[in-house]
Amino acid sequence: MHVFEYAVLRVVPRVEREEFLNVGVVLYCRGLGFLQVRWLLPEARLHAFAPALDQAEVAARLHAFEQICQGRAAGGVIGQLPVAERFRWLTATRSTVVQCSPLHPGRTTDAAATLARLFAELVS
Repeated sequence: MHVFEYAVLRVVPRVEREEFLNVGVVLYCRGLGFLQVRWLLPEARLHAFAPALDQAEVAARLHAFEQICQGRAAGGVIGQLPVAERFRWLTATRSTVVQCSPLHPGRTTDAAATLARLFAELVS
């Protein structure tokens, strides 16, 4: 069993209202060298929730999470950091339209399966 940490990705159209829609999960497992994000923008739900929100901009921000998780040059300077530092940067508290929940720990033998389960439970 390996310890993992995860955060739920949220779209927060108006930060002052503190209303959000869960759109993804980012999971880090040091013991398995695993850092991945899975996300989905439910266009109809998001439009009903925040009609003025630029969904293309939100998708671009979420795509940046993917690039940083992959750790390639496409992830920019942050994408070149060690895995643990990339996870900490991605899950840092911020006041933007895409935010992360507090971190939650767990134990797993299969990080990819755990990510899929959490995504199904918390997002889709």
